[in-house]
Amino acid sequence: MNRPVVAITMGDPSGIGPEIIVAALDDPAIRSLCVPVVLGDKRAMERALAVYDSRLEIVSITSPAEAVNLPDSTIPLIEVSKLGEADITYGKPSLLAGDAVYRYICRAAELCLSGEVALMATAPICKDAMYKAGHHYPGHTELLAEICHCDDFVMMLAGDVLRVALVTIHEAISSLPVLITTERVLKTIRVTAKGVVPLCGKKTPRIAVLGLNPHCGEGGMFGNEEAEAIIPAIEAARVEGMDVHGPFSADTFFHFAVQEPAPYDAVVAMYHDQGLIPLKMRHFEDGINITLGLPIIRTSVDHGTAYGLAGTGKASAISMKAAISCYLSQKMAG
Repeated sequence: MNRPVVAITMGDPSGIGPEIIVAALDDPAIRSLCVPVVLGDKRAMERALAVYDSRLEIVSITSPAEAVNLPDSTIPLIEVSKLGEADITYGKPSLLAGDAVYRYICRAAELCLSGEVALMATAPICKDAMYKAGHHYPGHTELLAEICHCDDFVMMLAGDVLRVALVTIHEAISSLPVLITTERVLKTIRVTAKGVVPLCGKKTPRIAVLGLNPHCGEGGMFGNEEAEAIIPAIEAARVEGMDVHGPFSADTFFHFAVQEPAPYDAVVAMYHDQGLIPLKMRHFEDGINITLGLPIIRTSVDHGTAYGLAGTGKASAISMKAAISCYLSQKMAG
């Protein structure tokens, strides 16, 4: 069987990224789905092998095509960086590592755009280190949107029950009233409705939209964003043929949304914590991050660098496995 090639970025070498990649690629179920290609640093990956006492062998390659015929006992690695010991100290991100992380992401995206790999899955990064290294992006999502020359992108976190897309991502709460516009909410609904099709298997996914204010504004007593921006966006989406419902008050909505089978294929939340707190309550270990709207497929773990666990071998690889296998499992099933 021809397995798709997947680019996996190593993430911050000072965190758990290299370790959870090793743990994921040690799983025969993951290897049966894909041919992995890691974009990263050999020194950091070899250290991760030792942490897990893994028998896998790092094999340096220069292109994804070289990985196809390698045995599953190997980890094909494109060496994007050659960091020293001081730059991969556990729990201590460095400027050189921050720059390397940026280059891992860029190289993986280029491979996706060229068609050399089917998708990219990313390990966690230190945004501060990348920023201090001169790469001023709030996170993966915004960097990948720039690389792909894409304006209409949406960050969605997903598990097998909940999928939550965000109208705003990394923004101050004080900025939200200005940012929640009909155009922005409608764009998020559109991108979400299209993006979840391969995940839910429905041509017309059922989408729920949350309000911004308590009790959806309580008729204007607590805010007018629902009446002025969110409801018009929902109505416009329905005119376009989308199966959209809401707005719903976030304080009670998720109690019903996590019932199985899930009543909605995706939820559109107005801001980061509104959607991601309940998502992570339900999918703390197995949740993944998906960037919708890009011309490439990008998935990621839904957790951070976990510096306190780095080097202990105790970090869970469940989210990394889910990030690698999410779209591949759908392809195999189809």
